[in-house]
Amino acid sequence: MTNMSVVTMGLPHAPALDIPLLGIFLVIYVLTVVGNLLILLVIKVDSHLHTPMYYFLTNLSFIDMWFSTVTVPKMLMTLVSPGGRAISFHSCVVQLYSFHFLGSTECFLYTVMSYDRYLAISHPFRYASMMSGRTCALLATSTWLSGSLHSAVQTTLTFRLPYCGPSQIQHYFCDAPPILKLACADTSVNEMVIFVNIGVVALGCFLLIVLSYVSIICSILKIRTSEGRHRAFQTCVSHCTVVLCFFGPGLFIYLRPGSRDAVDGVVAVFYTVLTPLLNPVVYTLRNKEVKKALLKVRSKSVFTQRK
Repeated sequence: MTNMSVVTMGLPHAPALDIPLLGIFLVIYVLTVVGNLLILLVIKVDSHLHTPMYYFLTNLSFIDMWFSTVTVPKMLMTLVSPGGRAISFHSCVVQLYSFHFLGSTECFLYTVMSYDRYLAISHPFRYASMMSGRTCALLATSTWLSGSLHSAVQTTLTFRLPYCGPSQIQHYFCDAPPILKLACADTSVNEMVIFVNIGVVALGCFLLIVLSYVSIICSILKIRTSEGRHRAFQTCVSHCTVVLCFFGPGLFIYLRPGSRDAVDGVVAVFYTVLTPLLNPVVYTLRNKEVKKALLKVRSKSVFTQRK
């Protein structure tokens, strides 16, 4: 199969919807890249945002920008012309590795971010010492290394199998479940590894996040003033919104028995296309500090232009 091309059939839709879908996904992709770049710029420029929470947010924005780039441009190519559906075998390997590397890193990062919020709200006086710059760097590095190892195992096990035609997959990018359907050998071991390596790991991270937020809610209820409770609760709402949109579709695809191509493709749109867009939207529209920083950057640019 190394000399073959894999044909991604794309999302199931009527041919008449090619142009409308192309326009919609192109706008979403541009907004995703620009929005996450803007968050990276604002956090870098504004010294008030040089805190652990925003340090992890820069990692999340960087991941989301590339996570979307791994899959969406290929999807757009399938909508432009039938010839854009083909992808070389080696490019397919790279896409699958990159997708699971960034996706699993984001999964681990959400867990770290929930732990950060737990310390900030439950232990405010010890927070600065517990989440030092060195600790933040170690936690962030561990998420990237864990994601890399997780993806390497998944990619190696997927492409060690012998493959034979047809080389068409009912998806818009190279993912393990549709690729395994092209194998000429028994894939039961690989399917079990997918269940454990992806589904159980994601479920474990999700349960740790839930545990963190149960502890956070208990701490919030102990705050005496309603203003303090509202402020503490607001800092977590943004994170919870993005977490639910990311983990919900992922757990649906990798933890349920069997694979339904049409359903998987549509559900995958939520965490490959929409969730990376939610990051800049949620963290800017619901975050007063980021909005203030954006206004500062805007006022500085206007002042510079007038000079």
